[in-house]
Amino acid sequence: MELLAKTCNTEQMNAQRILARVFVLIGGLLWVVMAWGAQWAYKGAPLTEALGGALIYAAALAFVFILGLFYENLTALLLVAAAAAIVVFGFISAWEVGVWATVFFFFLLPMAMAAALYALAARMQKICAV
Repeated sequence: MELLAKTCNTEQMNAQRILARVFVLIGGLLWVVMAWGAQWAYKGAPLTEALGGALIYAAALAFVFILGLFYENLTALLLVAAAAAIVVFGFISAWEVGVWATVFFFFLLPMAMAAALYALAARMQKICAV
């Protein structure tokens, strides 16, 4: 018996897909709420204008979620690229330590987890297809 044998495990694959989608939904909803709150509470924008700004993030969330239903490897790559873009933006903006900690735990870590889960589910799908 090999320890690293490639065996099909559909339950594990389905659990990875579900968890990846949950991470995308929760993380995306957090982006939407934060975008709405930043415009409405901090900038004093009217409610409809703040919701319109948050709609951009909601559209991005829907795009990533739908893409993840069909193209898991591409979605994983997109999530990793987005996490890298956030890190670059943080260095350019010279974030403080507290901001880095918040961004790491609430944005980067969930994006990385979702990307890893999508990649693992795609790998298991390939194993099961053989």
